[in-house]
Amino acid sequence: MATTVAIGSKVGQPMTREEKKVIFASSLGTVFEWYDFYLYGTLAVIIGKQFFSNLDPGSQVIFSLLAFAAGFIVRPFGAIFFGRLGDMIGRKYTFLVTILIMGLSTFVVGLLPGYASIGVAAPVILIGLRLLQGLALGGEYGGAATYVAEHSPQHRRGEFTAWIQTTATLGLFLSLLVILGTRTWIGEEAFADWGWRIPFLLSFILLGISVWIRLSMNESPAFKKMKEEGKTSKAPLTESFAQWKNLKIVILALVGLTMGQAVVWYTGQFYALFFLTGALKVDGATANILIAFSLLIGTPFFIVFGKLSDKIGRKPIIMAGCLLGALTYFPLFHALTESANPELAAAQANNRVVVTADPERCSFQFNPTGVAKFTSSCDVAKQALAARSVSYENEAAAAGSVAQVKIGDKIILGFEGKGMTPAEVKAKDDAFKKDIGAAVVAAGYPAKAKAISFMSGQWWMIVAILTVMVIYVTMVYGPIAAMLVELFPTRIRYTSMSLPYHIGNGWFGGLLPATGLAIVAQTGNMYNGLWYPIVFASITFVVGMLFVKETKDVDIYKND
Repeated sequence: MATTVAIGSKVGQPMTREEKKVIFASSLGTVFEWYDFYLYGTLAVIIGKQFFSNLDPGSQVIFSLLAFAAGFIVRPFGAIFFGRLGDMIGRKYTFLVTILIMGLSTFVVGLLPGYASIGVAAPVILIGLRLLQGLALGGEYGGAATYVAEHSPQHRRGEFTAWIQTTATLGLFLSLLVILGTRTWIGEEAFADWGWRIPFLLSFILLGISVWIRLSMNESPAFKKMKEEGKTSKAPLTESFAQWKNLKIVILALVGLTMGQAVVWYTGQFYALFFLTGALKVDGATANILIAFSLLIGTPFFIVFGKLSDKIGRKPIIMAGCLLGALTYFPLFHALTESANPELAAAQANNRVVVTADPERCSFQFNPTGVAKFTSSCDVAKQALAARSVSYENEAAAAGSVAQVKIGDKIILGFEGKGMTPAEVKAKDDAFKKDIGAAVVAAGYPAKAKAISFMSGQWWMIVAILTVMVIYVTMVYGPIAAMLVELFPTRIRYTSMSLPYHIGNGWFGGLLPATGLAIVAQTGNMYNGLWYPIVFASITFVVGMLFVKETKDVDIYKND
């Protein structure tokens, strides 16, 4: 049966029943695993209030995003650990273990008391659970992608593995649907208080279904054949990373493929969501629905580009996605501002905001611990603008001069608190922020975005912009599994492909939201966080075009 599956359906013919079972079983379990993982990211603001309530609101969001990033940071270590097991004992049982770890960790988050109940133990345990989730996900993707690829016919591998590529987006989509359904059912107040736990607790049902499905699966034919011939690797880590001929491919797979793929993926789905709710002040429920619609429209393109890669190659599609993202993110996000919050776009266009200050008196405006004190006139001015989500430009002033803020034609002089009593500093600060607030309102800067009607052209323009970014995601992500599988021999495939994938997606991709926010905080311009994905997508495009070889015609059964 295994051999029949591997050489089964031909190009242009329907999938066999066994092939459909393999794809469905692998994909469904992985959808549930991504659902577990993305619940946290989608609910980052609420989780910040529950588990980091000892910090100020801004630091709560940053800390919750850093805890979210912790799960990404450990993913490469999960890739090494579970990849080694997968190459030594088999694909099936390894990624059965990963889903158990992921599902149970998510379920426990739904039961975990907050900071108000158990103090500092709450965030410590939360981060520990995030680390377990990251380790499990590090072993999950490589197993699922390898398993499906090793069941695929030679010239339909891109099409078959593209179904696995839909799972991350479908998992995010499922998490958004469950969150929106729960919010609608119990109301926003109850959801923020305790209802946010329901989506986490529901994961236990999904876990049971996933485990049942995976227990019914057979081992991959390529691994089974290799094991019967006694050719399995006894030291997959050494073979993968201590031998230059393979380590070189691992490095190229990271820099020339997965690094750019990752930043395009996270920009089009996660950073876009944070930009809508943070910079543009669109309410959370509306932003989630907008993202969900774009995912619904864009997700079929994973299969489209997967099938196309079987005909024209994996590399040109992935490279095109990276290049398009790098060239168009700035105009796309500007268009998103004009569509989602036109009042903000108009205010920015008509009333330029400039902070003129001595650069030596300006601190790095990123405070994840909530303990830093920014007291210079430059820092006070920037904080007042950041609190109202006003983008600004920086201009250097003479050494020792007091900072001033120019909003349109109005100039507001700052103050230096050094030498003043606390009461005097507070009075000056209150008066300064009052003047800033009045000037911002007079300049037309809105406190939040106006409600967007579902039937309006504005609504569908936002969805169209988001869908374009999701299509970029499908271009870079649809063919990537097949290409990574084809780069490495069967005996060390699970280990070798998992590491560059999870360094790219776990580190370069997972750190994008927090890093983007840090860049915005430092520069004052809400668009400058986009330089992060643009730079790394550009590097991948150059390295990939010059050094990465096309793989679509590789016979993975002879690549041992």
